Amino acid sequence: MALAGLCLADALHTLGRAGAPFVYASFVGSLDGRIAVPDAVSGASRLPVEITSENDFRLFLELQAQADCLVTHGGYLRDLAAGRLDDVLQIGTRAMDRDLADWRRENGLSAQPAVVIASASLDFPMPESIIREKQRVLVATGRQAPTDRVEALRARGVPVIVAGEGTSVEGAPLVRALGTLGFRSVYLLTGPRMLSTMLRDGALSRLYLTIAHRVVGGVVGGEGFHTMATGPRLEGAGRLRLSSLHYDAAEPDGAGQWFARFEPLRPG
Repeated sequence: MALAGLCLADALHTLGRAGAPFVYASFVGSLDGRIAVPDAVSGASRLPVEITSENDFRLFLELQAQADCLVTHGGYLRDLAAGRLDDVLQIGTRAMDRDLADWRRENGLSAQPAVVIASASLDFPMPESIIREKQRVLVATGRQAPTDRVEALRARGVPVIVAGEGTSVEGAPLVRALGTLGFRSVYLLTGPRMLSTMLRDGALSRLYLTIAHRVVGGVVGGEGFHTMATGPRLEGAGRLRLSSLHYDAAEPDGAGQWFARFEPLRPG
């Protein structure tokens, strides 16, 4: 089947409702479980170039196109400002995804999704692209976040969601808050910590995983290994059932990759 439209066919924007949004995440990893490697110069984590491909990026954009809300985090915005990462917070701004801007309009979605910034420190720059595209912005943090920074954001007219009793954002409170605000499809552009709290709280609706047929290696003494979950063991909360699997024989670099879709299994 054609690659284009593979994820659009899932119609994620129709699966949630106000008060109970459909929450989904995606990762790309290697056969040895690597989703990131430390940069040799800066030490910052980055996606291994060996597992990147245009086909995977196209499907990432299709997932993004179906969201009325993107959840990102302060670390991404800091890396974006430093030039270490590309800006992926808008739809229809590249030649390869112009059709997805039309798709959003035809399916009753806003021109651009809202952006929720999850942050414990509340120390991050606001990307110019968000301002230019007039995207709705909200900030999510924990109850013990710096009070002065919470007040400063609210003084600038940025809504702040309290979603957790500590400093960090927790899955279930965040989803409840976004549901109350009327969001129906929420795409997590975050990382291992957010995936873990969403699974632990039973708040994740679906996981998309691209598995590139490459072994990355590069771990010395157990250091620098980045996988898609972090924190305490998930035990029963980590159970997922495969619901679809597609094979791309061409990319990356002729090795091939799987596009897998998983549904979390609820207790009982």
